[in-house]
Amino acid sequence: MSTSEDDVGSVIAGVGPRLRKVRTERGTTLSALADTTGISVSTLSRLESGSRKPSLELLLPIARAHQIPLDELISPPPVEDPRIKSTPVRREHVTIHPLTRRPGGMQAYKLVVDPVRSEPSPRVHEGYEWLYVLDGRLRLVLGEHDIVMKPGEAAEFDTRVPHWFGAVDDRPVEILSLFGPQGERMHVRAKPTDS
Repeated sequence: MSTSEDDVGSVIAGVGPRLRKVRTERGTTLSALADTTGISVSTLSRLESGSRKPSLELLLPIARAHQIPLDELISPPPVEDPRIKSTPVRREHVTIHPLTRRPGGMQAYKLVVDPVRSEPSPRVHEGYEWLYVLDGRLRLVLGEHDIVMKPGEAAEFDTRVPHWFGAVDDRPVEILSLFGPQGERMHVRAKPTDS
């Protein structure tokens, strides 16, 4: 089957579900639509289930009955842009890209930490954080620990423990951060086995 035949086949296969969707959104029964269009209930039912191929003779009266253009029954609705549109926030030497859009609860962020030479100044706040290093090397000062993390390493900690993080060298560090403002911890369903 050629690409154009595939396209026609997928358009035809999508007509039945769109017919049912339009009819149910308008609260119209099959028998009421049959009365308006003059098309039998069984034919309408078979069109909606996909067991009958749609034709102009059948689709035109249905489009008129619903008072919609014919192409609304034939063409699939446009796919919305799946990208999360968010505005990065800049705090000191960190650019924060929010990855979740719902308020409250666990939040996900991509952080880009600039390579700024400064002395650690640990802070505390409510919550629980999980960090995963995507790129670069991260220095994490957490309580009495002072560690360097590389790509693929993760850390989790209560943010009431004094903590600070920054780039180790002259390259920015990219981090995935999951943060629970009320102290929620990330739940790991399965842990990897040690080699």
